[in-house]
Amino acid sequence: MEISVFTVDAFTNLPFKGNPAAVCPLLHELSDDLYQKIATEMNLAETAFITKINPSDNFTTGSRFRLRWFTPTNEVNLCGHATLASAAVLFQKNENSVLVFETRSGDLAVTQQGERYIMDFPLNPPAQEDPNDFKDIIKAAVGNHPIQDVYLCSNTKKLMVRLADSCDRSVLTSLKVDPVALQSSERSGRVKGLILTMKGSPDCQPGYDFYSRYFSPWNGIPEDPVTGSAHTVLGSYWSKKLGKKKLLGNMIIQYRNFSLVQLSTSSNSVSHETIKVRNEVTDTHFVLCVCVCVCVCVCVFFCLAYQCSRRGGELELEVREDGRINIAGHAVFVLQGTITL
Repeated sequence: MEISVFTVDAFTNLPFKGNPAAVCPLLHELSDDLYQKIATEMNLAETAFITKINPSDNFTTGSRFRLRWFTPTNEVNLCGHATLASAAVLFQKNENSVLVFETRSGDLAVTQQGERYIMDFPLNPPAQEDPNDFKDIIKAAVGNHPIQDVYLCSNTKKLMVRLADSCDRSVLTSLKVDPVALQSSERSGRVKGLILTMKGSPDCQPGYDFYSRYFSPWNGIPEDPVTGSAHTVLGSYWSKKLGKKKLLGNMIIQYRNFSLVQLSTSSNSVSHETIKVRNEVTDTHFVLCVCVCVCVCVCVFFCLAYQCSRRGGELELEVREDGRINIAGHAVFVLQGTITL
């Protein structure tokens, strides 16, 4: 048996950046055991398996497919970068502008827009928790640094720990999180991923509103380079905490060379509010986030986020009022081959 396999770097337009995913378009379903063995062999954060729902469909004309994601150790319920990578593989030849994947997290639509892929994902609001209930995992992750909020998203089993506003950004970037100690500190099953986040400095250029990092040793991922699923939680939390329904009358765009361009808008037509979001590990890159509200008072929170892991990657987010979030990005193909079994 021969299986086509692609390695795609998601949330980047450069090879060897972003988050790599293996993608296998399949002519028929395989056993769960074989799915897991292939994912373990690929040894990437996720391996995605695409199968046809209607036997008469093909990968060129079909618009609905089944999608499953496996880490090197287990199957997961939601994965952003491997969904983007899967869509990129199909859109090479598929004639539709929108594809729908049936997944453990429901139907996920992906739209191709030029060189970008826009994913329609569920928004996952977290609930506030007592820090004492998670003191061991907090200690393993941030040591004695002060924290301000602890939230848990039960749907995704992602625990979000917000560092105190008194902490400098360097506190987050310099944390050395031991994945073995982190996994050992939480074995209740309530947590499968840890988000560390902190408020940014919107009054100081480049003016990021928040920073974050993501760890998931429970799923065989010590630290994830670019995490779409984590942003379904972060987008919900920070859009509320930052009070972004207070609108401004202009839009500020910051480019890579850190020059600023201000675009004036009419107050009786469209007003814009900046929301800058960044995932921080080691680097310094720009982030643009803009909340756009039209005159009929329908709010859409838009942001361009740069997750600064060693590989780095960009995500564009739209937090919608219908309880969904759009996550968009680019993708680069770095490998195409065949698995022979």
